[in-house]
Formats: sequence, structure tokens, C-alpha cells
Amino acid sequence: MSIELRKVGDADIPGWMRAVTVGFLRPPEVSKEEIEFRRGNYVPDRTQGAYEDGRWVATFRSFPQELTVPGGARVSADAVTSVTVSPTHRRRGLLTRMMTGDLRAAKERGDALASLIAAEYPIYGRYGFGPAAWSTEWHIDVARAALDPRHAGPDDGGRVEFADAAEVRELGPALHERFRAGQPGAIDLPAVWWQVQTGAVPLPHVPASRRFHAVHRSASGEVEGLVTYRTTNVWEHQQPQNTLTVDRLTATTPAAERALWLFLCSIDWVLHVRTGLRPPDDLLPHHLGDPRAARVVQHSDYLWIRPLDIPRLLEARTYPTAGSLVLEVGDAAELADGRYLLEAGPDGATCTRTDRGADLTLDVGAFASLYLGDESALRLAALGRVDEERPGALATADLLLRTARRPWCPDEF
Repeated sequence: MSIELRKVGDADIPGWMRAVTVGFLRPPEVSKEEIEFRRGNYVPDRTQGAYEDGRWVATFRSFPQELTVPGGARVSADAVTSVTVSPTHRRRGLLTRMMTGDLRAAKERGDALASLIAAEYPIYGRYGFGPAAWSTEWHIDVARAALDPRHAGPDDGGRVEFADAAEVRELGPALHERFRAGQPGAIDLPAVWWQVQTGAVPLPHVPASRRFHAVHRSASGEVEGLVTYRTTNVWEHQQPQNTLTVDRLTATTPAAERALWLFLCSIDWVLHVRTGLRPPDDLLPHHLGDPRAARVVQHSDYLWIRPLDIPRLLEARTYPTAGSLVLEVGDAAELADGRYLLEAGPDGATCTRTDRGADLTLDVGAFASLYLGDESALRLAALGRVDEERPGALATADLLLRTARRPWCPDEF
């Protein structure tokens, strides 16, 4: 039978979800709770797949998202997720058909970019995506951290206290909004995200009931940080051998971040702390008495973006100095190609199409890696990803586009 590419309706949800689980190498069982959750939390016009002989053989979904860019502005994104192709149907162009249609629809809607978390590096570059923010995970050997064993809490008048799930649902959204205003690469989190992560909407694959929550309050009582974590309960020869794993730590001030890390490292019976995904330039090691007690156990690309409206993107972000660049951007899909004049400074920027000669020539994926400020134009030129048409243009691009702190996306989607 021929393969049909079509949207997913309510009756299709169970089979479509089974195809997703198989694609991600999980057992092909889907609970009733998961099916009902998906029915209430998906956009039918943006959920699709390939169907053949009564079975879903490819899946694809997108949803509206906001992404914070340097300076704190938020741009609309087409968030891509649940992308699978059955191993029985590879190399038939199914992903290309789904992705191409979704990106064109996003462009027509007026989204500034598309975003995704890439399960595999080689797949998405051919669709114009590029890695825009990286993540790092640390392992802390608590015994080597050289922390004061008499530590009993913050010494600046603040405090750390436990919170229950209901308090997290109440306090977390506002804290996240303040956090993402200052964190390029951060995304918005809908209300249902907080319900799932705290167990109000129980799903089998989310261990909400095994999580602890703690908040940091400043001396004035304002919530400035929130951490969610899990612990093991392992003993050998009457000695604890426990590992604490951080699911998420959000802080809006360096003091709150430091206080939460010291709290986690001071919990009795915990020998090791796994930090979960953190910014690649995280301050964490330097909060410890011995920074070498924190070692990197994972460092990888994480958030990928696909520009759709380059003038809108460049005008949305801020710039630390004044300068101008003419960028010749190539895009095989013809969604964002063109020659653009960026005139930028601390007070704002304009970006328009131009007939002036190009200063830099690059493809849309290279532009994606530069946009949030994480990558260097000089590095990409050394890799053959950017061509300098005017001497000094690479240095100008780095002065304009790179940020003092690296972008980071804390959340999977």
C-alpha cells in the first residue's frame, strides 16, 4: 500500500504514540493516562505522521514556543518534537516531507525561527538548523568539595526551605518568567508543564512522586531560586553510598544559585551530586572550596534553531557596541536566503535587504549557530563555514554577536 502523509486526529492518538515510543526505543505500551494527556495537549493541525497499512510509520509534531534572545526579548518559535521514522521505513524521504511542510507553515504563520533538541547531530543540518546553545552536566564528589562541614545555610540573611508540589506550582512559573527574561536560549513553560513535573497530572514516565523541592528566599523573603532533585538510598557495610540527582535548578541571582548548590552538597548521607544539564559556562565549580571536585560527565550541543525571518531576528536582540555587517545568507529551502544589512548598536538595530557587497557569506545553519551569541564567526571561518569577503568583517561579527555569558536552554521539549 502507498504511504499516506496526514494529520493526526483524536482516534489516531494511541497508534501514533506507540510509533513515537518505538522510534525512541521504548517499549510500545502507552498508558490510558498518557493517551488522555496527549489528547488534551496537542495541536491537531501541527501533529502529523506517515501511515501505511493500518500502522503509523513516522511521527512529527510542533507547537508554539517563545525563545529568549540576547537582551531579553522573546521571539516566536515553531518548536519541533516527537520526530521519528520507523526503522522499517528509512530512506524514503518521510522526514523531509514532514519537516519541509512544517517549516513552510511556520514561515507563513510568521514564526521567526524553528527550534528543536537534536537526538542525533547529523540529521537536522540539512534542513537549515544549527546548534545554538550547549549544555554541560557535572558530577560533584562531595567529600572533595572542601566545604565547611559546619555550613547551616546562607550567611546573607537568606534561607533555603523545603517546598511541596503545590507550592512549586504556585511559585515556580513566576520565578521562571524572571529567570528566562535574562537567559538567552530559555523557553516558555506552559501551565501543564508544572502540573506534570509536580505530579498533579500523573504520567508513568515522570517520577514526580520521588522528587524533593526546595526554594531559596532572599533576606526580604522573595523567592530567588528553586531546585528539584531525587536521591538514591544505597548503603554498603553500614555506610551511605548515595547519589543526589538534580532534575532542575533555577536561580535569578548568583547568591541564590550558590546557596542552593551548598545546600545540596551539605545533605547528610549524600556522597555524590549529579547536576543535570547546566550552562556550559556554569559558575558551579567555583562555588566549591575545591573546583576540581566537580568534573564534567557530559558536554554536548543541545538547543538547535532554524532561522525563518532573519531581519526580525537580528532586530530583536541587543548588541554591546555599534557596527554594521552585510550578511549573504544561503538557504537551499529559500525560506531565509538573501543579503541583509545589519546596522546595530547599544540603542537598537535595523536589518534590511540590500544590494551592497557582502561582508560575510554563510549558510542559514551557520547563522543559527551565531545568532544567540554562543559561536564565533572566526571559529566558523576556520572550519570553512563562513567566508570573509571584507577584511575585518569576522572580527566585527564577533564584537557584535557574541555574548558575555553563553546561551542556555534548561528544558527539554
